[in-house]
Amino acid sequence: MNTVTPTPHSRATGALYGLALGDALGMPTQMLSRPQIVARYGPVLTGFHAAAPDHPLAAGMPAGAITDDTEQALLLAQLLIDGAGTVDAAELARRLVAWEDDMRARGSLDLLGPSTKRAVELVLAGTSVDEVGRYGTTNGAAMRIAPVGIAVSSADPVALVDRVVEASRLTHHTGVALAGAAAVAAAVSAGLDGASVPQAVEAAVGAARLGAARGHWVAAADVAERIVWATRLVRGLSPAEVGERVYTLVGTSLATQESVPAAFAVLTACQDDPWQAVLLAASVGGDCDTIAAIAGAIGGACLGVEAFPADARATLDRVNKIDLDATATALLALRGRP
Repeated sequence: MNTVTPTPHSRATGALYGLALGDALGMPTQMLSRPQIVARYGPVLTGFHAAAPDHPLAAGMPAGAITDDTEQALLLAQLLIDGAGTVDAAELARRLVAWEDDMRARGSLDLLGPSTKRAVELVLAGTSVDEVGRYGTTNGAAMRIAPVGIAVSSADPVALVDRVVEASRLTHHTGVALAGAAAVAAAVSAGLDGASVPQAVEAAVGAARLGAARGHWVAAADVAERIVWATRLVRGLSPAEVGERVYTLVGTSLATQESVPAAFAVLTACQDDPWQAVLLAASVGGDCDTIAAIAGAIGGACLGVEAFPADARATLDRVNKIDLDATATALLALRGRP
């Protein structure tokens, strides 16, 4: 456990490294069942692995490689930086299309998720931005929203949720998806402001309740209440027991109301050690790269970049050639702007 109080820069950088580390750890395990993961890697991962040759999405990817979770988060981060803290929905659509074209050219099968792809296609065909996201219920908004949490203070939760909606409505303009994205952004933002993990969870629950009232209503379990329930569900359990309980009861699918509470449950169980949290989250099965990315972003914001092993961060930098420090610095410069 890091006993030194992290600086704001350490927390901002920690959020991005936590997101990317969780994503890279979950790259070879994503969309596998929990029993498949346990049989291949054990109850809890111990580090990075290359994807198996027969992996449905990541075949051929090397150990430590990031996926769409990190790449879309960095895309959103750059849009925030270019827009001085604002997100233009039409420009987001264009950049997502360009990103997918680049991913396809690289031979990747990890492309736009179902909600995002449908919304982008509709807006480029001329449909109103206010309408295209009305069917987006999956976790795509939550998986890429951490940069908003870095760029926007947690002092005004309503204003923070406004910014979450601005960044998400193109693809995920439903109450359930906005609740999930608001929870993640609020937890990251609270961490930047010095919150502990339990305090960040509390901020997330409040923001999820605000987010649920935005956008189009769809029939779905309440994200805020499921975060409360899921975090209580794992109290006192061993890491392996947490993995089983999250997999069997909370759920690990692309559905926002499963994967977002799953991330908070795992992080709560490992609240003093975000590295252990991302290792465990990447082991739970299903959409576990996203679950680990969310848990890592929040854990890194609360405990700082030093809470993650230096060698793991070095591997991430070497394999992916990304400058998370510079991105964190630019996002942090936006914080506190009107």
